[in-house]
Amino acid sequence: MNTLPIAPLFARIVDDLATHGWSQQSIFIPTDLTTQLAKECHRRAQFGQLEPAAIGRGRAAIVHENIRGDHIQWLDAGHHPAVDRYLGLMEQLRTAINQTLFLGLEDFESHFALYPPGAFYKKHLDRFRDDDRRTITCVAYLNEQWLPEQGGELRMYLGDKRVHDVLPQASTLMVFMSAQWPHEVLPATRDRLSITGWFRRRA
Repeated sequence: MNTLPIAPLFARIVDDLATHGWSQQSIFIPTDLTTQLAKECHRRAQFGQLEPAAIGRGRAAIVHENIRGDHIQWLDAGHHPAVDRYLGLMEQLRTAINQTLFLGLEDFESHFALYPPGAFYKKHLDRFRDDDRRTITCVAYLNEQWLPEQGGELRMYLGDKRVHDVLPQASTLMVFMSAQWPHEVLPATRDRLSITGWFRRRA
């Protein structure tokens, strides 16, 4: 059986997932792509294309800003070159994970997420109770020159009262097992941009 070579960066992510169940890569998205994606996210927000995010799914989904305050738009291929380039990068990562961890990841769904100043997302898990398809969460950050005092960390709860905070700095990618790690988004003092997505397996 022929397999594609796994790039060293992808290999590090796969090793981290196998060992810890999560991986943080400070330099993952090329700088030019990060800039293009941030501009596109802002453009869509200016044209009113990002909508308040809901909690739950289907008919049970509701907007609840005291739990979650981001605005989102789901991404589709073929609508913008930078988005297509990012989705291609994530397809390479999906292939690398499947080659090594054999998780049977079938597809990737993702959306732009813009948190206005003061918005947050309370502690939660990314897998729905009645749908186990979401297997691996991927969060790519698009915020250039982000400072620690601006807040907006992704806070991971790792058990034994341990937490790990991730600044939403441009080019950073956070990858973790969706059903394993509770996490939250802390408030920031400026707009906080990301692409949040999930590798999904068959239901």
